[in-house]
Amino acid sequence: MRLPCITHEMNRLSEQGMVKSHIAYLLRMMIAERQAAQFQHDRVDLVWSGLETLGMESRDTQVVVQELFDRAQNRVLIATYAIDQGKKAATLFTTLAQKLDQNPRFQVHIFLNISRPYGSQISEQKLLVDFAKTFRDQIWPGIRLPAVFYDPRALSFGFGPKACLHAKCVVIDDRYLLITSANFTEAAHKRNLEAGILLDDPIAARSIQSQFDGLLKSKQLRPLKF
Repeated sequence: MRLPCITHEMNRLSEQGMVKSHIAYLLRMMIAERQAAQFQHDRVDLVWSGLETLGMESRDTQVVVQELFDRAQNRVLIATYAIDQGKKAATLFTTLAQKLDQNPRFQVHIFLNISRPYGSQISEQKLLVDFAKTFRDQIWPGIRLPAVFYDPRALSFGFGPKACLHAKCVVIDDRYLLITSANFTEAAHKRNLEAGILLDDPIAARSIQSQFDGLLKSKQLRPLKF
């Protein structure tokens, strides 16, 4: 579609009786609208893992997550269904662990799915104690531990309907929000086909934060005891 010449259209408006001050006001409004639209566009990024082609307009999940951790100053919320252990976990969390050890006011809250193995009759307390040890020894690379929370429904007995903590997102300082299909694993951040959206949006970030805070306050999600 051929776009109209701005100068030609301004002349037409003048010929139809619109005075210069009105035309100038109209132009200012058009410029302001364009700037606002560009500002909103700049606040949203597509975040991607895995297969790519030339011309894709996306950012790498692993890079985005580490940039968010580098940027964090006050508090971080992480929700994930699955999480790596060993060296892979250390690679993912070293930046946050160092900040947590160095700054007593820095907060990291991690919401994890701690589940009962299929058919297991082990007590919930034993499963939680074992996971807490695994988290200390195999997942978190720092000295000071983050606050970890879980959904107790994933630990229920029986073979009936269950639920799990499947949300996958990151909130940084009540401002930056990453919602993604990627778990906190090296495979999800680098190789699997995963998609997400990164927002620079305090309202959306605080809304997600409030969702989790509300579940904690109502005790529907519970803290893991170390």
